[in-house]
Amino acid sequence: MVRSMTATAGEVAAGLGPTARVYQALRADILACRIAPGSRLGFAALVERYDCSIGAIREALQRLSEQGLVVAEPKRGFRVVDISPEDLNDLTEARCEIEVLAARYAVNRGDLAWESALVAAHHRMERTPMYDADDPDRLSDDWVVAHAAFHQALLDGCTNRRILSAATALRDSAELYRQWSAPQHDRERDIAAEHRAILDAAVARDADLACELLTAHIQRTTDVLLSSPS
Repeated sequence: MVRSMTATAGEVAAGLGPTARVYQALRADILACRIAPGSRLGFAALVERYDCSIGAIREALQRLSEQGLVVAEPKRGFRVVDISPEDLNDLTEARCEIEVLAARYAVNRGDLAWESALVAAHHRMERTPMYDADDPDRLSDDWVVAHAAFHQALLDGCTNRRILSAATALRDSAELYRQWSAPQHDRERDIAAEHRAILDAAVARDADLACELLTAHIQRTTDVLLSSPS
């Protein structure tokens, strides 16, 4: 991507131009449901919210549309994707095929750098409190970030870029559901043990077991979300 000549010194130092900054901020707001599913995304409001140009907003929305987090409607503009039980079931089926395939490739092909990054990501997630100290019924922002990083680290060993890209987009869509649904039923699961088992299988290079555990993990999460009040 060509960097805008209007990038500030701070953005250049951080490696982010205006479009990348807006894209990351808008994506984070959607995934955290600070902008609710189904919401209209008007250019004027977004320009004010992110203090940027219309061009940066347009490019960010196009990228998010390609990832399935935003829908472009002819003559109506953009909106955040809707969520529904039917779509969640479709998403889960796709994840159990594509994300699990990416994980298989990762376990079979990942190098030592991948393995080290995966162990580090798991350590960070394991040491991060899962629930917000001020609101025990809410997942903590730090854990959400660490959780996403662990699952992404697992997939990052996949050397097929197209499969990895598709799997990552599906995980983003799943995160929208996780954030939008009440998490209290997750307390009935030993999520830490599920993640530890996935890590152990991956590090042991047992692709069949890792994929079996990841599939069960994905399906359990869907079952929780479907049984949880929205």
